[in-house]
Amino acid sequence: MTDSATSTVRLDTPASLAVEVTFDGGRLTSDGGLPLLAKVDGELGLCGALAICVPEWRRGQAKHSLLALVRQRVYQIASGYEDQDDSDSLRSDPLLKLVCGSLPETGADLASQPTMSRLENAVTASACYRMALALGSVYIGQRGRDGAPKRILLDVDSTDDPTHGDQEGSHYHGYYRQHMYHPLLVFDGDTGQLITAILRPGNTHASRSAVAILDRIERGLRKAWPEVAIALRADAGFAIPAVYEHCEARGIEYTIGLVTNPRLEALAADLQASARRQYDDTQQKVRLLGECAYRAGSWDRDRRVVYKAEVMREGTNTRFVVTSRSDGPQQLYDWYVRRGESENWIKDYKLYCKADRLSCHRFRANQFRLLLHAAAYWLLDTLRARLTSTGIERMQLDTLRLRLIKIGGRVRELLTRVKLHLASSNPSQHIWLSLARSAHE
Repeated sequence: MTDSATSTVRLDTPASLAVEVTFDGGRLTSDGGLPLLAKVDGELGLCGALAICVPEWRRGQAKHSLLALVRQRVYQIASGYEDQDDSDSLRSDPLLKLVCGSLPETGADLASQPTMSRLENAVTASACYRMALALGSVYIGQRGRDGAPKRILLDVDSTDDPTHGDQEGSHYHGYYRQHMYHPLLVFDGDTGQLITAILRPGNTHASRSAVAILDRIERGLRKAWPEVAIALRADAGFAIPAVYEHCEARGIEYTIGLVTNPRLEALAADLQASARRQYDDTQQKVRLLGECAYRAGSWDRDRRVVYKAEVMREGTNTRFVVTSRSDGPQQLYDWYVRRGESENWIKDYKLYCKADRLSCHRFRANQFRLLLHAAAYWLLDTLRARLTSTGIERMQLDTLRLRLIKIGGRVRELLTRVKLHLASSNPSQHIWLSLARSAHE
């Protein structure tokens, strides 16, 4: 078998006839759910907001608009084609052409891989900054659709993106034991919406730029909703005085994990001993909560620390968080550990939107990629949120893609309309149609 699109392959079947396969079906698409992505994008104004920020690098008349280029790249990523090389084949996909603004049969093909490469390398640091602001504006617009929120919870986290070769900003990180980038991600802790994604060099501490990013987000939120309460939730990587002091100065409520040290262990010793005695009596897992005023050597004041003492068959587990909240220890700690949901959002972003595919040499090109993948996350996550609002069980984004996007279909360009023929036996057609019709309700 060769790679030729016109080759014929014969495959035996359990039926009385074999199947003969050729890639010559013509105006077919592998991604019948692309109109759903385009519909959501149109409502969010997402690709348009990002495209405005991209500098025009071309001289003379351009064949493809910046908006069409951004749409093509984002829609490809959302459909599971994260590599630039895929553009060489997909540029003639009739449905992708249609949702990017070109008619499926009579319209010009979309951009090729070299054009996509030039696009990614055309961005500047200021362009990436404007795109990050645009992403934040999209978030604010969507978060406020049902009225001004009373409170915004910011779940802040960092993650690792392995690098390969001599990429700008690639460094060895001792904790992760690999050469990598170290992005900073901020999600809305109540809705799971991605607020921003910032690329940082691989040897960066988890808390680097956290105050600057927090300040930028807070200014945007206060401008939109002057009375909104803001809360921050983060792990021990962000436990630095600059973060506490900024939050206290700006009226931001915070709850942040603390790295265990001998002084903290001593403060929790009595509670841990009590948990041990209860466990010895019952042989059942015991979890006790307490609190104290604590001042680390680098702090300028005492702060409230809530701690957990836990004993179970596997051993003991002591955890500490510093907080400005006034909830009781049990309620406060239970609220804090719910930040673990952000790990699932990061998983969706990295694994299913391929946000770790940062293989450009230039650092800024990879920041641009990170934002393009963030846009793809927004499109898929918005579709998911609409499904869950109708009572359909929440799906991972890869499952959502398989059920709604990866549907083969035939595209026909007629004189007055374009017709898309999808499989009559598709098991997800009811939810596909529900989402498609929601625009008219």
